[in-house]
Amino acid sequence: MEALKWFYSFFKPYKKRYILGLFLVTIATLLSFVNPYVIGIFVDDVIKEQNYSFLKYVLIGLLGSTIIKTSIRWIYLVLFEKCSQDILYNMREGVYKKFLRKDFMFFNQNQTGDLMSRQIGDMDAIRHFSATFFQYYEAIIYFVFALIMCFTVNTKIGMYMLTVLPFTLILAMFQFKHVQKGFERIRDSFSALNSYVQENISGNRMVRAFSKEDYEIERFAEKNENYRQSQLEATRVWSNYVPIFEFLSNALTVVLMFVGGKMAVDGQITAGDLIVVYNYLWMLNYPLRMSGWYINDTQRFLTSLDKIYKSIKDEPSISKPENAISNLNLEGNIEFKNVCYVPEDDKNLDILKDVSFSIKAGQTLGIIGATGAGKSTIVNLLCRFYDSTGGDITIDGIPIKNVDLYWLRDNIGMAMQDVFLFSDTIEGNIAYGEPECDFEKVKWASKLAGADDFINQMPEGYDTIVGERGVGLSGGQKQRISLARALLKQPSILILDDTTSALDMETEHIIQENLKKLDKKCTKILIAYRISSIMEADTILVLDKGKIIEQGTHKELLDKKGYYYNVFYHQYGDFREAGELNG
Repeated sequence: MEALKWFYSFFKPYKKRYILGLFLVTIATLLSFVNPYVIGIFVDDVIKEQNYSFLKYVLIGLLGSTIIKTSIRWIYLVLFEKCSQDILYNMREGVYKKFLRKDFMFFNQNQTGDLMSRQIGDMDAIRHFSATFFQYYEAIIYFVFALIMCFTVNTKIGMYMLTVLPFTLILAMFQFKHVQKGFERIRDSFSALNSYVQENISGNRMVRAFSKEDYEIERFAEKNENYRQSQLEATRVWSNYVPIFEFLSNALTVVLMFVGGKMAVDGQITAGDLIVVYNYLWMLNYPLRMSGWYINDTQRFLTSLDKIYKSIKDEPSISKPENAISNLNLEGNIEFKNVCYVPEDDKNLDILKDVSFSIKAGQTLGIIGATGAGKSTIVNLLCRFYDSTGGDITIDGIPIKNVDLYWLRDNIGMAMQDVFLFSDTIEGNIAYGEPECDFEKVKWASKLAGADDFINQMPEGYDTIVGERGVGLSGGQKQRISLARALLKQPSILILDDTTSALDMETEHIIQENLKKLDKKCTKILIAYRISSIMEADTILVLDKGKIIEQGTHKELLDKKGYYYNVFYHQYGDFREAGELNG
């Protein structure tokens, strides 16, 4: 019911148009009753009574009703299709906005292919229903008025025509119930297939690198077979009902021929009236024959609607606070006070435990530690990609949960560990944060990031189209473009999450020197595995299993001869000597 209410919010702006369309459907459908009635007059008055002067009126009636009905039908078909496309456009846009506002946890728990199937397959099922549901209304009018006309012609015949209705209703209820699970399996298997295809196309280089083409083909065949079987199973269920509906509709013809023929022979009904009823017969048959298909489409619509609604109904756990603070002159003072983080989906996993540190505006903080120590989690909490489960995080003394979410992130420039580049020009990727900026600013950011030289060597320069996710560029080139994108924003806080790991030492040193030349006072947070990336930081944090185990400057940490000291000599000195000194 909630899903239908949500759908109604998109349907409501077009309600008047749909009412107009249904009014036109009513007129066109009722005009369909003119021809059988006129044909009855033609048989009884023109042919039987040989009243040929009445023939022209019969022809005018037949031609006129046909032209008017056809014209009206064209109008409402276009009207319903236009409304359904508008509903689809607004719904797809609304769902996409919901997806973009979801937090990281949502995307951790949902596969990309599954979300794509919501936007494509399920949306199309809703559009189809929105464009064709008038046929259900049309079928009801046909059946009801045809039955009324049969009663008008002859009450006895009308009663016989009515005998199949109870059987039809009972059958429809059974079918509606049985096909529901089938369509749920279809949507689930389609999502699984879609997710698998999307994942393997994105990772095709990895598949080739490990020569796993045959293995992936077998897995695809399994997913494809599951989808095929779910389709066949659903088809088997509803196809069991369609022949019964067909039988009931054809049974009416047998009843009419037997009862009507006997009554005509006995003189209880004229030949013209029998022909009129026979022409109304298809109007009774049509809804009965189509009942199975209508129930099928309705259940597909409800299943798809429920799938989409379930994916967007929950509000993101991280959202803009009421009376949010924004438009401040952000300096960049950062403080973590006893910060803890436990993910929602694994309450037994303590990623951060009682983390405390502070960094003044304009200073540089370096963070180092083993994989999984919690380094990236610190910056994710600072950007409110996740919310801490304990402690406080402040910027310029203001808790970040009181700050406008979008303003906060807009003042933070971030070059992420997993570099993502769009299928766009290099200039477009660098200017992503400020699409309207001039080219000189893009070039300035590129020079700071050490990217200008290799970009100019490309055939199209800054207009070179980057392949999906940066295909065609080396790891170091992608990192420098990502860094340029972050620098172009000239943020108050700059976060570099292992951004220079794919660069040689010389290039890394040049970039570090360039960062010192930034015009704007900028607080920097550098996450790295290489000590060369952070050794000049004002403060260095050493993390292990979610805790800060060492903290200080490069010299202070070396003097402690602890974890940092050992890592330094692993990278720059003799391993055995480092082990002896550390022991």
